[in-house]
Amino acid sequence: MSGTLNKVMLIGHLGDEVKMHYFEGGGCIGRFPIATNETYTNKQTGEKVTNTDWHNVVVRNKAAEICEKYLSKGDKVYVEGRLKNRQWQGEDGNTRYTTEVHVQDFTFLTTKNEGGASAQQPSPNANVQPSTSNTPASPAAPVQNVEEDDDLPF
Repeated sequence: MSGTLNKVMLIGHLGDEVKMHYFEGGGCIGRFPIATNETYTNKQTGEKVTNTDWHNVVVRNKAAEICEKYLSKGDKVYVEGRLKNRQWQGEDGNTRYTTEVHVQDFTFLTTKNEGGASAQQPSPNANVQPSTSNTPASPAAPVQNVEEDDDLPF
C-alpha cells in the first residue's frame, strides 16, 4: 500500500473552556483539551483502575466560533481530525514540542442547553445539531417502518 493515513477519532470530555485566538486577517482558532478514559480491572487486586489521557484539540474559523458558543468544560464531544506536531522556542530558550488534533469534523454529545440534565431528557434545542459546515455531523436518520408493498423476488 503506497498511501498513508493520518486520522484521529476521539470521544471525550472538555477539560477547560474553548480558548479563542484571533488573527489580523479575520481568521481564528480555538483550542481546548479533551480527556479520554480507559477503565480496566486489575487482575491481581480486583480493583477498578481508570487511566485518563489528555489531547490538545485545535479548531479553526467558523468551527472554532461554534465550539466556543456551544461547548463548556465537562461537555462530551466527538472530534475527528488529523494529528499535527508543532515545535517552538520557550521563554527559557528550550525547544518545546506538542502534538495536536486538528479537527475536520465534530459532533456535540452534550451542550450548554442541557446544563447537567441527563441525556434522556430533551433540551429546548434538541433538534439543533451544531456541526462544521463542510461535513455532515448529524446522527443517522431513524429507521422508518414501511410496509412492503412491492413484489421483489427477495
